[in-house]
Amino acid sequence: MSSPPKRAVVIGAGLGGLGVALRLAAQGWQVDIHEQAATAGGKMNRWTAEGYRFDTGPSLITMPWVFEELFAAAGSSLSNHLTLHRVEPIASYHYDDGTHFVHTGCLPDWLPTVRKLEGGDASGFLAFMALGAKLFNVSQATFFKRSPFEPPDRDSGRALRDMPLRRGWGNYARTLQHYIRSPHLRQLFNRYMTYVGSSPYQAPATLAVIPFVEYAFGGWHVQGGLYRIVEALLALGEERGVRCHLNSAVTGITRKQQRITGVQLVNGEVVQADAVIMNGDASWTDTLLGRPGAQPLPEAKRSLSGLIFLFGLKSTRPDQPHHQVFFSADYQTEFRQLFDERRFPDDPTVYINMPSRSDRSMVPETGEVMFVMANAPANEQDAWDGAMIAEARARVFNRLSRSGFPDIRADVAVSNVWTPKNIAQRYAMPGGAIYGQVSHGWRGAFLRPANRSKRWPGLYYVGGSTHPGGGTPTVLMSADITARLVVQHES
Repeated sequence: MSSPPKRAVVIGAGLGGLGVALRLAAQGWQVDIHEQAATAGGKMNRWTAEGYRFDTGPSLITMPWVFEELFAAAGSSLSNHLTLHRVEPIASYHYDDGTHFVHTGCLPDWLPTVRKLEGGDASGFLAFMALGAKLFNVSQATFFKRSPFEPPDRDSGRALRDMPLRRGWGNYARTLQHYIRSPHLRQLFNRYMTYVGSSPYQAPATLAVIPFVEYAFGGWHVQGGLYRIVEALLALGEERGVRCHLNSAVTGITRKQQRITGVQLVNGEVVQADAVIMNGDASWTDTLLGRPGAQPLPEAKRSLSGLIFLFGLKSTRPDQPHHQVFFSADYQTEFRQLFDERRFPDDPTVYINMPSRSDRSMVPETGEVMFVMANAPANEQDAWDGAMIAEARARVFNRLSRSGFPDIRADVAVSNVWTPKNIAQRYAMPGGAIYGQVSHGWRGAFLRPANRSKRWPGLYYVGGSTHPGGGTPTVLMSADITARLVVQHES
């Protein structure tokens, strides 16, 4: 007689929670996901109004093979569920001094721009990409593959011997300065640290892997919007027996002495489990365990939040690209205000994602969808009331106006605003910190909460607040790492 299947409970239906649930179900586990919200997806979510469809979280994916591996692990194929399009060019960049250029992933088209900005010499850019390639190769065998808190295997030991210590272990902005002379290119490549909610002036140079990955492998849009990924994983999970319970908040993690035994739901029900996997912000775990003095992640350790405006435009704008960035006049001042003064910048850098330029299924017959974002600190005390939103909005539109972006205010059919306070409340992220712990210094970047708790047997973590960190592909890597650890230690 066969024994009953092992049972896992996943707290939260974010991308990492869906990914780990699917991987465990494919290995015979019975998996239940309990999500506090009315929709799955966590930060990868959607807002719709009058035929306009907006992704409210990530605006592109990188490393598409990580997504393909997840579908393959569940016995399916990504191409059976989703259609991906590479976004090319990568983005259009606008600077305060009037400089404007297009960043393309086509090297023959991009190098003339680099040479023009670098005084005729592209060797620094190529050397910076070579550094990123070395870091990527090391990461593939180590950081992306396993938790740093687990014993290394032979492959990871070999790979670490190739770590470029001289340039790959210091400060990111200073390392970039060694390779790149142009202030415009420095600002462009410094911005990549915001992909993990961090400052380029405090992040480690090891994160130079991020611009390399996007340049070498591209940024990708999902036909119909990135929320289609969530819908596809939910459907595939249902086929594999995963049960996703919405509006089902977990209020406690149960234990017998040190051993985790399950969760308690908002309705008082106790759900038994052989493994509990936390897909919410890891810093809330002590609160769920009922530990005295439990506190969320301190403000000084939080990654950036964001102020997001969603605009559905009436008119179609073929002159606008898919991605645009409008830089502030002084990047160092902007990050000092964000992290040291902990306030919304006087002159924010503004990112615009207009996916309807590549995908007309995002809009009614005419028009555009426009996602506008500026970085903001993840503070508890910020009110984000009407007056504060109005002042921040004025700063955003002032930057767009100064950089030559057309005034779209009379063309708006539908709109919505997401503040750090909204993000914090909806997704239970301290202060609205989108990426959990900030990646400042090597400890902040590489010693995030472990995927498996040593203190509480049966407790695991998945998602952007744990190893290997924020970003859609790394979140799915964490799902792979965590699923393997659950099977290894609980089966």
